Amino acid sequence: MADRATIARPYARAAFAHAQASKDLAGWSKLLGAAAEGAADSRVARLIGNPHVTGEELVDLLGGLSGKAGGDGGRNFLRALAANRRLALLPYIAAQVENVVDVEVIAAQKIAAPQEKKLAAALKKRLGREVRMHTRIDGTLLGGAIVRAGDLVIDGSLKGRLERLGSALQNQ
Repeated sequence: MADRATIARPYARAAFAHAQASKDLAGWSKLLGAAAEGAADSRVARLIGNPHVTGEELVDLLGGLSGKAGGDGGRNFLRALAANRRLALLPYIAAQVENVVDVEVIAAQKIAAPQEKKLAAALKKRLGREVRMHTRIDGTLLGGAIVRAGDLVIDGSLKGRLERLGSALQNQ
């Protein structure tokens, strides 16, 4: 299955375009933020996948979290997401519209604060967006790190390098 951030991208672009056209960026931001927070809640996530809950009920629930923010256009956007069974993508859509990317860093050991700041700055420059980093430790990497940001994966781990080297030697 395609990465959720990749699937969310055209929806985020459409939401941003509608927000700009209606000159209501703040309203759309409020709508998407509240709806995304609601969709990320485990209780609501169960409702999104429930065949006994209609799309319109979910739109009322998620749209109601922000009051009337986003107006009729925002509600229609949520209806389109519901019709295409994409309401679960709201957190990814909101993050892309807000120009923030969640980056997962899988490291062999704890990253020192100065290195983490340097990495965040380099990723911000490369991705052209604000970076929200989530770090976890994986002792099987031996050294280095793997960075995942949406559909971008940078494998700078020692384990990955050794695997690429071994593959290159086998192909000769």
